[in-house]
Amino acid sequence: MRNSKVTFMVQAAMIAAIYVVLVELFAPISFGPIQFRVAEALTVLPFFIPAAIPGLFIGCLLGNMLGGAILADIVFGSLATLLGAIGTYSVGRVWSKNSLKFLAVLPPILSNTIIVPWVLKYGYGMEDSIPFMMVTVGAGEIIICGIVGAILLVVLEKYRHVIFKDLEATN
Repeated sequence: MRNSKVTFMVQAAMIAAIYVVLVELFAPISFGPIQFRVAEALTVLPFFIPAAIPGLFIGCLLGNMLGGAILADIVFGSLATLLGAIGTYSVGRVWSKNSLKFLAVLPPILSNTIIVPWVLKYGYGMEDSIPFMMVTVGAGEIIICGIVGAILLVVLEKYRHVIFKDLEATN
C-alpha cells in the first residue's frame, strides 16, 4: 500500500524541480518587466493534481532565489504563483468536466499581472509605470499561461487517464 503523504510530497518535489529547471534553462527571458517565464505554463497542473500547488510555489521560490531575485521578488513573486495555482485548482474542482476548464489559465495570469509589476516598481526601482508593466507582464503571462498553458492543458486532458491515473487516486 502506498503512503499518500509521501506520494504527495514526491509529486510536489518533482513539479518544483521541473519548474526550477525551466526557470534556469530560460533565465534570460524569465525575469524583468518583459518576461516569458516558460515554467509558468506548469500552473495548469493544479487543475489535475493538488500536489502541484506546493510544487509550483516551492519551484518559483527556488527559481527566484537561484535567479538572483531580490527578497521582495522571492516572496511576492512566489506568492503570485501560489495564488495562481490555488485559483487553477479551484477552477479544476468546479469546471473540470465542462468546456469552461480553459478558465484554469486565468488565475495565474491575473495574479502575476497584478502582483509582479509592484515588485518590479518598488523592489527593483524600475522607472516604468505600474499600468505599463501590468501590460508587459500580462502579455507574457497571456502567451505563456494562456497559450502554452492551454495547449499543455489540452494535451494533459487528452492523456489524463494514462498520466494521472495513479496520481489522482493518491490525492
